Amino acid sequence: MTPKAWLFLALGLFVAYYAYTWVKNVRPDGEDAAAAGSPPPLHLAIGILIGLFFGWVAGGGVQYDAGAVKLTYPFGPNGADISMLIAIASMTILGVAVPFLMHRGKTGWPKPIELFIGFVTNFFDTLGIGSFAPTTAMFKAWKIVDDRLIPGSLNVGHTPPTIAEALIFIAIVEVDFTTLVVLLLASVLGARLGAGIVAGWSKRNIQLGMGITLAIAAALFVIKNLDEMRGAPMIPGGTALALSGVLLAVAFLGNFMLGALMTLGVGMYAPCLIMISLLGMNPTAAFPIMMGSCAFLMPIASERFVKKRSYALRSSLGLTLAGVPAVLIAAIIVKSMSLTTVRWLVVVVVLYTSVSMLRSYRATEKAA
Repeated sequence: MTPKAWLFLALGLFVAYYAYTWVKNVRPDGEDAAAAGSPPPLHLAIGILIGLFFGWVAGGGVQYDAGAVKLTYPFGPNGADISMLIAIASMTILGVAVPFLMHRGKTGWPKPIELFIGFVTNFFDTLGIGSFAPTTAMFKAWKIVDDRLIPGSLNVGHTPPTIAEALIFIAIVEVDFTTLVVLLLASVLGARLGAGIVAGWSKRNIQLGMGITLAIAAALFVIKNLDEMRGAPMIPGGTALALSGVLLAVAFLGNFMLGALMTLGVGMYAPCLIMISLLGMNPTAAFPIMMGSCAFLMPIASERFVKKRSYALRSSLGLTLAGVPAVLIAAIIVKSMSLTTVRWLVVVVVLYTSVSMLRSYRATEKAA
């Protein structure tokens, strides 16, 4: 097996663990889940087919080239790469789990508005915007989910689309494997070990500091982009696919902190984008790094919400069912983007996150 295949195997195991957690712990309101029985064979067959399709696309079975969508063998011309098989198998497991959840939980199909939220938020999440803040805003604006259940619904519902993002971008975006693994490890360690340290910090200070820092970073990126448009940039760099030495150590510490900050509800995408880019890497290389980091973190984080039933099952399923296809569509757009377009996208992402942080800080300050 190739190094990438081992990484896919780990992701596949996380998908299986996540699906098992759902099926084992979901309970219909006021009833014993065991009494619900098994879903009809047709529902299971549909889940298997959907899972196979999602896994095949996540494995690289759909390519966008020269303005046209092409169907191809994932991961090479022979179509037999172990990574493709792991991607298909893991997503199929999830596809089987969904009808089980809908049947045992007696939720019924998500409402159109819940599917709409799942599609829109995960589409833009794939572009690097992030999904938690927009989903929270829509849930609150349309009073879809009780405030107490929003954190759990976000973690539970957005985990499958995030895993799909990781499968896709690790496969289609070139980045040094050692750099990728080191930064993935840093984020996991940050979430596990750094949470205790960061938990002592003031949330208001974090929001204010990150909001100002990201605004400054966005200004630096505008300067950098305009510099690139000159044709003879004065500030070189921004195209590397690997880090080493001191830069890799800095990136490790940065991703460690970002993993820890996720436990406080601070999104990882925009800060990771800006860190990777300012360290001289191609901004596109940040996509498998940040999405892979979240893919390994979120299944573990969502388990506690499922066990405590601190989430809205139907709304979570809406995020999942509409979110995965949205990821597949958006991934084609990201892959076909030019480097200049991606750089300007980074500016938009950073400014959006900066404004969100400062607004959250203001709300927290008023509440205090």
